[in-house]
Amino acid sequence: MSRIGRLPVVVPAGVQVNIQGTRVHVKGPKGELSWEFSPRLAVSFENGQIIVTRSSDEPQVRALHGTTRALIQNMVTGVSQGFTKVLEIEGVGYRAEMEGSNLKLFLGYSHPIVVTPPAGITFDVDARARQIKVMGYDKALVGQVAANIRELRPPEPYHGKGIHYLGEKIRRKAGKGGKAGKGGKK
Repeated sequence: MSRIGRLPVVVPAGVQVNIQGTRVHVKGPKGELSWEFSPRLAVSFENGQIIVTRSSDEPQVRALHGTTRALIQNMVTGVSQGFTKVLEIEGVGYRAEMEGSNLKLFLGYSHPIVVTPPAGITFDVDARARQIKVMGYDKALVGQVAANIRELRPPEPYHGKGIHYLGEKIRRKAGKGGKAGKGGKK
């Protein structure tokens, strides 16, 4: 059996779980999420735990087992604690600021870029205007919004300017090489 798939999902206090057929609905203090799983799997809620079991050992069903359990775990974690992605801005004159609930980015273009958060997502900018926090209860949506912001000015390999994730290692390239010999042009 899948090592991840057979682990139970512990539901913390304050989170309500409703399983109807092949649909799981999770509601907590941060929000509510719903997801439909494969009918080849069985999901049950017992003693404050969600348990995912599979009907057979076919390769497709085995692949879905761990994935389904992980997605349900992300739903429970999201509605109880939430998820955060942190982006860093590097470059002279590059900065971010909040404009109401929207994010306003100055990234070296002729105009500022305004990013409107989708439902369930909030932004936060630090005091130096160099870090952006993307927060929400849907892990996939938080990751997608962060990726969309990073795509506005991806880090370039020569100077490292652009937007990158906190802790992301940017592979740097050497610039132009100097002449090897003394004396100038030949």
